[in-house]
Amino acid sequence: MQRPNSTTLRVVSLNFNGIRSAAKKGAFEFLEAHQADIVCVQELKAQHEDIHGVDGANFAAPTHPWSAFHCAEKKGYSGVGIYARQTPDKTIHGFGDAEFDAEGRYIQADFGKLSIISLYLPSGSSSDERQQAKFRFLERFLPTVKKLVKAAKKDGREVLICGDWNIAHTEQDLKNWKSNQKNSGFLPEERAWLSGLFDNLGLIDIHRKLAPEATGEAYTWWSNRGQAWANNVGWRIDYQIGTPGIAVAARRVEVYKAQRFSDHAPLVIDYEWSL
Repeated sequence: MQRPNSTTLRVVSLNFNGIRSAAKKGAFEFLEAHQADIVCVQELKAQHEDIHGVDGANFAAPTHPWSAFHCAEKKGYSGVGIYARQTPDKTIHGFGDAEFDAEGRYIQADFGKLSIISLYLPSGSSSDERQQAKFRFLERFLPTVKKLVKAAKKDGREVLICGDWNIAHTEQDLKNWKSNQKNSGFLPEERAWLSGLFDNLGLIDIHRKLAPEATGEAYTWWSNRGQAWANNVGWRIDYQIGTPGIAVAARRVEVYKAQRFSDHAPLVIDYEWSL
């Protein structure tokens, strides 16, 4: 998948499920071969010293000259990052919430009039306690999204939030939607929250804009249990969600499935945009 021309901005979002594991499986070779301009990654499961080569492997800049990371305080847990081919004007680590900033779930890089965010929403599937944490995240993160949208309108900026949202929005977005209506990731409250971003704030689900009828080919995550991958029993929970200006510039979308780097597949979207 070569870039069609020099004015194309290729943005990739990928949950690594461990940066070391993804690297061993060829994730960085994929990113280089696909000429990704900006890469938003989630679930690093690593600390800064691991990423920057203290243990002998440098994951800070294997394919891109600039990178930044927001690691979780807990070792081997969560963490987000951004790789880019050029240096941003500004970088923001965290969104100002002590509980979730400690988990490394938000990093923002501003390139001219475009703000790129790598986001990792909590999963609530492991316990009711974590589901309650997920609900707290949704409540506390919403004002940040509102501020981003308001500032974008005021300053003529565009915002692109990429990452693992851990929510399948509609019945189109997972194979077994009927049996998952009471499960984390497809709860009515979660789906309504995501709808609010589109209906009330004017943000756009860019994959769905480009491929409104896509079902199984749009899935980005598969459970490691059973034969979920082999049978394409998946979920679409990785999104690139943006303000109207960047959304209208989107030209092509691909969920890359030729290789597996984690339990998630890379979401690749090309924009007619120059940084």
